[in-house]
Amino acid sequence: MNMDLDGQLICIFGGGGFLGRYIAQNLLDRGARLRVAERSINNAMHIKPLGNLGQTQFLSADVTKADSVARAVHGCDAVVNLVGILNGDFEATHVEGARNIAEAASAAGCGALLHLSAIGADVASPSRYGKSKGLGEAAVLKAFPNAIILRPSIVFGREDQFINRFASMITMLPVVPVIGSDTKFQPIFVGDVADVAAEALSHPDLYAGQTFELGGPEVISMGDLNRRIASMTGREKVFVEVPDFVSKILAMLPASPITTDQYKMLQKDNVVGRRAKGLDSFDVAPTPLATVAGGWMEKYTAHGRFGARAKAS
Repeated sequence: MNMDLDGQLICIFGGGGFLGRYIAQNLLDRGARLRVAERSINNAMHIKPLGNLGQTQFLSADVTKADSVARAVHGCDAVVNLVGILNGDFEATHVEGARNIAEAASAAGCGALLHLSAIGADVASPSRYGKSKGLGEAAVLKAFPNAIILRPSIVFGREDQFINRFASMITMLPVVPVIGSDTKFQPIFVGDVADVAAEALSHPDLYAGQTFELGGPEVISMGDLNRRIASMTGREKVFVEVPDFVSKILAMLPASPITTDQYKMLQKDNVVGRRAKGLDSFDVAPTPLATVAGGWMEKYTAHGRFGARAKAS
């Protein structure tokens, strides 16, 4: 067992989520003690079996309420902020919430703060999501100048809401519409992001005050990604690329598959910048989608996992 963080108490806001599960496991494996802060601790109880007896604590906290944040970080050596939303009050969550966490971590004398942002974070972004992420970064660095900021592209893994969403659509629909077909992404495996987070917290002095953009080994367009998923699940589908002007109108309609803000986000590629610091800084090799997706994509094949095995044999 890697004991880089042996005995340190680390508070993770949003630790019960998709990425939080993997970061928690990595930190526990390195000997850290975790305090998982969630609005509802029931959302995080699946973390408890990942560690040894007494290695995890659970605390109810709301990032928009400064007093509950201060209680959560009290006595902690380091703090991780994974809280984010794709729709709703971006200002409250991504800006005020991030500021509350950074100010509380600073006031409590925590040695490190890891803040999860996103590629596309920019105070000048036309999307509310991108702008709020940019403002959140600024608020964090003002309150905690040594904060480590991670900006991943789309994060994929067994429980993700990205690859699984498209795989489900491809399974159900005879003709699959693709919005933002030409938009490029650089999907990164959740385990790689967790490795980066754990390494950053194990050696915070090496990464203090820096921003890192995290992407996988390949850049792929939305259209090609959908075709890749269809191929992986053995399904022959007709894909129809939705024209941009139609996508824009769709985004304005109630019950649309995308919001107006998501449409704006699709107007720009979601890839690591040419001059950005990335995975190399942490000596983490990017994991290709094809090497890990097979284990959970079987359920989307024509006859489920048994059909996939029969076909493979």
